[in-house]
Amino acid sequence: MKKLILLIIFFGFTSTGFCQLKSRSFEEVDSLQQIQKKKIVVFIHTNWCQFCLRMKQTTFKNQEIIEKLNSDFYFIDLNAEEKRDITFDNHIFKYQPSGNNVGVHELALQLGTMNNQIVYPVLCVLNEKREIILQYNNYLNPRDFKLLLEKLKE
Repeated sequence: MKKLILLIIFFGFTSTGFCQLKSRSFEEVDSLQQIQKKKIVVFIHTNWCQFCLRMKQTTFKNQEIIEKLNSDFYFIDLNAEEKRDITFDNHIFKYQPSGNNVGVHELALQLGTMNNQIVYPVLCVLNEKREIILQYNNYLNPRDFKLLLEKLKE
């Protein structure tokens, strides 16, 4: 009986268009680009940033945005304070400690620095050649983010 209820709930979600945002790793995107070239949308954030959390709870929960990101782009969710090494575009990027349990990842700095500083959240878009074509460091509501995705698709 429990299995039947779980199946009904599962099919209820999938039939109403509910889908999850597919977040990829940099290593995964490197491989996927060999198969199908797409622009890469990187969301650079921290756990303590209120605007980052707000984007995660609003913008990245919007079904239209999820569908567009999943179908037309490779999406990467990058915590700027990630401590693991990340390999991307034949380079190894590392976490750079700057104090007692404080620091930032080299890749977050590489992709998110504007005017010699990084301000969260950062949206960085890379073209199929892994070149930065857009950097934006501010909260984007669902409406504005949809418009941005439409322009990027062109």
